[in-house]
Amino acid sequence: MTATAQSPVVLVTGAARRVGAEIARTLHAAGAQLMLHYRYSAAEVEALAAALNAARPGSAAITQAALEDISALDRVVADTLAHFGRLDGLVNNASSFFPTPIGTIDEAAWDNLIGSNLKGPLFLSQAAAPHLQATRGSIVNITDIHAERPLKSYPLYCAAKAGLLGLTRALAIELGPDVRVNAVAPGPIDWPEGEMFSLTERTAIIDHTLLKKTGSPADIAGAVKFLLLDAPYVTGQVMNVDGGRTAHL
Repeated sequence: MTATAQSPVVLVTGAARRVGAEIARTLHAAGAQLMLHYRYSAAEVEALAAALNAARPGSAAITQAALEDISALDRVVADTLAHFGRLDGLVNNASSFFPTPIGTIDEAAWDNLIGSNLKGPLFLSQAAAPHLQATRGSIVNITDIHAERPLKSYPLYCAAKAGLLGLTRALAIELGPDVRVNAVAPGPIDWPEGEMFSLTERTAIIDHTLLKKTGSPADIAGAVKFLLLDAPYVTGQVMNVDGGRTAHL
């Protein structure tokens, strides 16, 4: 199905679950057609695409790739163009997150964290750029408040997200005036799966927000929608969605 000018086509990475899936649902509700990228979560992304297509036939498709595999990224963009005929937006949401205290960092951790959080977004943005320029489209990167205020025991993740923050501003310069590039930096939204943060640590983080509560994936998705679709005079900016946590870190 070819998109019309009234139905922008958006590629969302890491769209199968959690915040990525909420971003996809929010953009779909706003009228977008979606290419849903995933790496491992095939069942989840297929279910999401089926639900979106049941609501609006032909409005969602899926593509699989490891984002650190540069050779796969041209194909992801090509899949989008083959299915929808154009590309209006890119949301670089997919991310790895795990601790790497100094003394434990190895090349595998480097490849994983830099690959998903910086290398993938860079090369995918580069592959998408000519097509976004043709539609005067937009890119939104999902960074992290810890890109600017690092989190202890996560130096490699923080460095990767800091790189993505810098890339956001650099791409805004490189691709302007045709393509806007912005970022959303989440604070405490969806806690990582597993036991990376104890209840005590989570309570301390929440207490340090000005709003004294965690946010929801919908908070991130709403910010992404605004920057992607509703902010024609905003580029090169980072929106912190963190309950005020960075106001006094």
